[in-house]
Amino acid sequence: MKRKLGYFIASGITILWVLFFYQYVLFHQNIQELDPNEGANRKIKHLSALFDDVHNLEQDSEKIKQYVERVQEVIGVDGGDSSLAVLRKEIPVIPVIVFGCNRPTIKRSLDQLIKFRPSAQSFPVYVSQDCGDAATADAIASYGDQLTHLKHTNNTPINLSKKDKKFEGYYKIARHYKWGLQQMFRKYNYSAVIIVEDDLDVAPDFFQYFAALYPLLALDTSLWCISAWNDNGKADLTENNAELLHRTDFFPGLGWMLTKEIWNELEPKWPEKFWDDWMRRPEQRQQRSCIRPEISRTSTFGKKGVSNGEFFETHLKFIKLNDVAVPFRERNLAYLLKEIYDPRFNSIVYNAPVIRLDDWKQKEIVGLPDNAAVRIEYRTKDQFIKIAKAIGVMQDFKAGVPRGGYRGVVTLVHRGRRVFLAPPAGWDGYDLTWN
Repeated sequence: MKRKLGYFIASGITILWVLFFYQYVLFHQNIQELDPNEGANRKIKHLSALFDDVHNLEQDSEKIKQYVERVQEVIGVDGGDSSLAVLRKEIPVIPVIVFGCNRPTIKRSLDQLIKFRPSAQSFPVYVSQDCGDAATADAIASYGDQLTHLKHTNNTPINLSKKDKKFEGYYKIARHYKWGLQQMFRKYNYSAVIIVEDDLDVAPDFFQYFAALYPLLALDTSLWCISAWNDNGKADLTENNAELLHRTDFFPGLGWMLTKEIWNELEPKWPEKFWDDWMRRPEQRQQRSCIRPEISRTSTFGKKGVSNGEFFETHLKFIKLNDVAVPFRERNLAYLLKEIYDPRFNSIVYNAPVIRLDDWKQKEIVGLPDNAAVRIEYRTKDQFIKIAKAIGVMQDFKAGVPRGGYRGVVTLVHRGRRVFLAPPAGWDGYDLTWN
């Protein structure tokens, strides 16, 4: 494990040094192009380019310095002879907390979690049950010491106005979530937890996925969650690549990992209702992102619930669940670090040729290979909805962010081709009125 984490860190630093070297080469090219006999305007132009090069060199050098310092701070590094470092910390014990209430079918989720976890010691399972339903409690109790049964007994009535009475279930869920997470982080003092609902199937590599991504979550302060869910994860909208992972600005939920550090932020202001939409507000997100897979590591079978099956028949039941076990802990995931991911992402998206929606609908794409990526641009909320509806992706926004979006771009596959639903180049942030 230490060797793999060392490789992960070394790869990140190597990429940053490559960027630094590239700027250094440009700097020397501009020096060589200086000509004492050229006119004043040309000299000013070259000097300006040189100043820009020096600034870029300073920035890249500072990135390398900050990256190394962050590694030392988060995972602990000792210097060593010829090796990069000796890593002191291993992946911590990461519990799974399953939130349930009155669904005896929770056994379906629990069977899979217990079957797929590498060990009970590394991934203990806790079930937090609200509302005291006897049949559900019996189903949980049947697992004996394979899990820990937490019983939320706060049934204090929630005083609501007549208008809000229909949202009572959402108030109870938010109250239950706060209590359950307090148990994990305050009573049991875990450093991270995986959160699952009682109506989720999980993939065979569910635990491998979270274990591999925990160091990234700890290292990259621009991240605040790891999610197992792709909001647009239908089979006909995804690439058949179980290893591919993405960054997203949209909080996906539905099987996700939270650290104690982030919980310390959220706990004092935890909302009374609609906790998931509250998480998507900029006050909580603070421009941070989540990691999500190309192919989901969870899928939902819960047609009936507080939301009355919203989106289930039209969308949720079609989300593809990964069935290929990927050894993520053996993979180099440094490409997901923001300083590495963003330049590559922007280059790929904005070098893809722009096509019109009408041409896409009529399959009139001339002069491009069959598998070449394309970009369909939107400038307004209505334009996005029109494109999303035509292609089949989710059309709604939360706090201005489209589902699955990163830097305004929704990435998908359609008709075997990578498609980017993207704002024009120069994107400068989300419009909170798009809701």
